[in-house]
Amino acid sequence: MVMAAGLGKRMRPLTVSRPKPMVKVCGKPLLDHALDRLSAAGVSRAVVNVHYLADAIEAHVKLRQSPQVTVSDEREQLLETGGGLVKAQELLGDTFFCLNSDAMWLDGPRDVFRQLSTAWDAEKMDALLLLVPHPRAHNYRGVGDFHLDATGRVSRRKAGRVAPFVFSGIQLCSSRLLRDPPDEAKFSTNVFWSRAIEEGRLYGTIHSGEWIEIGQPEHIAPAEELFTRV
Repeated sequence: MVMAAGLGKRMRPLTVSRPKPMVKVCGKPLLDHALDRLSAAGVSRAVVNVHYLADAIEAHVKLRQSPQVTVSDEREQLLETGGGLVKAQELLGDTFFCLNSDAMWLDGPRDVFRQLSTAWDAEKMDALLLLVPHPRAHNYRGVGDFHLDATGRVSRRKAGRVAPFVFSGIQLCSSRLLRDPPDEAKFSTNVFWSRAIEEGRLYGTIHSGEWIEIGQPEHIAPAEELFTRV
């Protein structure tokens, strides 16, 4: 599943007339960067959710052959990440990748999808997050998201402290993660993650390549520099 329904407020003015997933980096829409990486990893089918300027995204993905794209329509209400997953659940498999449409990265020795697949253990995991160490998180100015223990279990950053790992926007999930969702339709995936942390079923694996945040217009030039020098 590729998350593409957001309003892209931080990317204004570029998103006044186009959805953020259609903003171009290195001459190609962000959404195509994500879908092309899935295709290269052998993923043949993807679900893309839409809300803001949905017609533009829907028309664009209809042209793709690999992966073949099914649209999860959120035109009536933006559901955030958790609600978007629940709405699309019937279109997803028992185990599925989920990534943000603005996730951009350079692989290490293995591509990230094979890395996640190799580390996956369905018996003990509800979700496996791809995490980036601060030094390899370009454009990122935050204080981190998560800690990892010796077994790979994830815990959240504590208030007033810095966490060593940043969530990349890429994860491998079990449908078990989505069970018993909140009554409200609109909510964050953090709701599911918090339960998985309590149950000891949220894990992480460390990205060995580079990752770059694409959240604001000024992030585009550094991203293009990074990607054109390799």
